[in-house]
Amino acid sequence: MDVILLKKVGGLGQLGDKVAVRPGYGRNYLIPGGFAVPATKSNLEAFEARRAELEREAAESLAAAQARLERSTELRVTIARKAGDEGRLFGSVGTADIAAAATEAGFELTKNELRLPDGPFRAVGEYDVTLHLHPDVQGSIRVDVVSAN
Repeated sequence: MDVILLKKVGGLGQLGDKVAVRPGYGRNYLIPGGFAVPATKSNLEAFEARRAELEREAAESLAAAQARLERSTELRVTIARKAGDEGRLFGSVGTADIAAAATEAGFELTKNELRLPDGPFRAVGEYDVTLHLHPDVQGSIRVDVVSAN
């Protein structure tokens, strides 16, 4: 299935690229998510008519993400959880907990913008968490998990 990308999709292509994808991926993810449209003649013409508008929106999105990244450089989030004597948490700290703590600290963040490659935190300590604010904008914040005993 050939599709025209309306946004940059990591590992697939840039705005305006015509790419071949598996039918299920195009039909179930790219098209409903607004990432692409089927590559028909009428859609190609409609895309070319809207190209400038889509490129402007993409540039605005990138600029907003870069501004958010600059504001996040001094962000340090502290999360208190019950822990045992050896520092192991009763439970864990995941992306939803970090996003809620960052929002309380005054920095709007959703759990989808956080990456925890090693999974949730299960012990007291300091951790670096990767922010994924835009396909081209990534950064990190410091998360302190402390004992609330």
